[in-house]
Amino acid sequence: MKKEKKAAHFAACYIDEGEENMRFTKMQGCGNDYVYIDTAQEEVRDPQKLALRMSERHFGVGADGLVLIMPSETSDFRMRMFNSDGSEGEMCGNAIRCVGKYVYDRGLTQKKVITIETLAGEKKLHLMTENGVVKEVRVDMGTPVFSGREIPVAVEGEKITVQLSAAGRTFACYCLSMGNPHCVIFVENAMEFPVEIYGPLLEKDPFFPNKTNVEFVEIKDPTHLCLRIWERGSGETLACGTGVCAAAVAAAQWKGAERQMTVTMRGGDMQTEWSAENDHVFMTGPAAFSFDGVWLGKEE
Repeated sequence: MKKEKKAAHFAACYIDEGEENMRFTKMQGCGNDYVYIDTAQEEVRDPQKLALRMSERHFGVGADGLVLIMPSETSDFRMRMFNSDGSEGEMCGNAIRCVGKYVYDRGLTQKKVITIETLAGEKKLHLMTENGVVKEVRVDMGTPVFSGREIPVAVEGEKITVQLSAAGRTFACYCLSMGNPHCVIFVENAMEFPVEIYGPLLEKDPFFPNKTNVEFVEIKDPTHLCLRIWERGSGETLACGTGVCAAAVAAAQWKGAERQMTVTMRGGDMQTEWSAENDHVFMTGPAAFSFDGVWLGKEE
């Protein structure tokens, strides 16, 4: 049987005190790329600082952030993720799919249904394999949160919509959490929308005390969305798993779209389902290795 090709090897170096000769793996899901480190094999002393250094696309490895794969006392594995600005995020849908592929393909588990501990709670992953490797992962993302206090936003209540202004334009914003805060905005042409102008302003709007992810969503038809994402702490990314789920839920909740969706982003397509039975949101998409490398750390 044809096996997936091994990732190419790459060495990265940043002259700095700190972690040295650390093995890492670069992975991506629909172009949303992170550096992954197995902490059972490598010691990470300062993940915030390391995320800043490694994520830098000119002097580092280049990534949307850093993900630590860790042991867990309550789940099969634990995931911590750090954005490219060093801030820690509660959850990342693309990253957790890549974690599922990593632990299975690298022989850390033989299970095809696994649980992963995150700051947004435990997530269940269904690993879809072909020729002995994971090709796609279906993630139970849990239930969407509409409570203003829990998202959080600056007002209390349920199913909150608000008018917010940025750069002289006012937007109708639909607020929810998928383990992290989201502001969904519906636009006519998502792929041509000036995300780089409005995204950073809305991310840091005082209405969102912990900042927010911002989705610019075009409804192509009741089962198909186009999406651009401005991620909190990372800027625009080619894909965002929690953003896909937030956009699909908002389209169904406020715009009459279907509960099963194809969501197209600049990095590719993902599938979502908002279950009417248990209110959970399920996300399915690819995960892929890019390369392995060694972070050399300080040079004498």
